Amino acid sequence: MACSSSTSLPLHICHGNKLTMIINRSHAVLHSIAISFLIYYRAFFLFHQPTPIIIPWLLLFTSELLLSFIWFLGRAYIWRPVYRTVFPERLPNDDKLPAIDVFICTTGPDKEPTIGVMNTLLSAMALDYPPDKLHVYLSDDGGYAITLHAMRESWSFARWWLPFCRRFGIKTRCPEAYFSRTENHDSDSKNPDNFMVEREKIKEQYVLFKERVRRAGEESKFKDKGVYTASDHPSCIE
Repeated sequence: MACSSSTSLPLHICHGNKLTMIINRSHAVLHSIAISFLIYYRAFFLFHQPTPIIIPWLLLFTSELLLSFIWFLGRAYIWRPVYRTVFPERLPNDDKLPAIDVFICTTGPDKEPTIGVMNTLLSAMALDYPPDKLHVYLSDDGGYAITLHAMRESWSFARWWLPFCRRFGIKTRCPEAYFSRTENHDSDSKNPDNFMVEREKIKEQYVLFKERVRRAGEESKFKDKGVYTASDHPSCIE
């Protein structure tokens, strides 16, 4: 995004890596020539083979064409490699930032553990962005009751987690990743004792949060079993 004023400085600068571009393009050209010779060889000798081996030859030719097509599609993102230099200090004030929506999709607790999905949800809610301009949505394709219950539990835990992240400038804002680290690099240098006390309180709340979600998940396995399927369930918007 860029500032509305035409005289404002850009938020990022895009640079092209010429050496990498030359190497990638040279490799792509040589590889394309090799593939062209291979296709010519397969096509030319396809009709000169005895009948008993024409089917294996055709299958091999088809697989090579498919792999060549997949390889060709992959050349797009390395044809002109770039890197960017960003300037976060040039961001406009909070009142000038646009509103953003974050959509998180899940399919069900059997394929995606509920705790993991809720950690993603909490990470999105704790983004360093004006709260009144940040909207987070979770879509559960399976419509499971445990997902809705876990969202309510996440909302309750977020009232502890979000202020803690903002007060102490926590960079790792996924609770599971933050509390799983052996070393802690985020701390309040002015008052480390107060930081450790608050951290232990939040960690206790997170353990209780996970336990409530776990118990609710075990109960819902028996309550919702056989009632709905992932493609046949009533909608629920909250």
